[in-house]
Amino acid sequence: MNESKSKELIVRVILLLVGLTVAHLGVTLFLLADIGSDPFNVLIQGLFRQSSHLPTSVNSLLTHGRVHICICFLIIGILLIVDRKYVKIGTILCMICGGPIIDFFNWILGPLFAGEVHFAVKVIVNVIGCAILAFGMTIVIKSEAGTGPNDLVAIVLSDKLKFKFSVVRVIVDLSFAGIGFLLGGTIGLGTIICAFVVGPVAGLFMPFNEKWIMNLVKKIC
Repeated sequence: MNESKSKELIVRVILLLVGLTVAHLGVTLFLLADIGSDPFNVLIQGLFRQSSHLPTSVNSLLTHGRVHICICFLIIGILLIVDRKYVKIGTILCMICGGPIIDFFNWILGPLFAGEVHFAVKVIVNVIGCAILAFGMTIVIKSEAGTGPNDLVAIVLSDKLKFKFSVVRVIVDLSFAGIGFLLGGTIGLGTIICAFVVGPVAGLFMPFNEKWIMNLVKKIC
């Protein structure tokens, strides 16, 4: 029994890493399109800019990436108090692996966007990136090995409020973007596209990915 559970955990973590890689390919694409960051990073950007008001001794230690990590740990900490069942090993993996995966894809795809790119192409790339992000994100979620802290917020609210994940994800993204904007973050067209595309597309992919992942886990374990 223990061997079976261990094998299942390994399979689910591998699925999570696959989904995480796909999702961050999408993130890299809409970041390279350069018409707006994702809503969560707009929030982080706003918080980072607000850090300029902190004492110099504290401000000198902060970067955008460090603020991102602090907020991730804050969300995880709150959920460990509220309902720890949502925080799993994959949650930490999402935090550790996300940045390096984006750096890797940026290294590969970055040269394609080095020259002048037509705005219409940027919009198309942004939408494709959001769709790929949504697909990868649902693999991560349905792996049930954990997910990113920002997705956790949407999952928890969806479960607690009994609302569709796709609707809650849009609300969460708009809230992140809105708060980030008020704090000094920058919103672009890509931010709006991301906020309205990722949730609904994830809602479409969710049943499909749940089905094949469940069958795969049963077959292997």
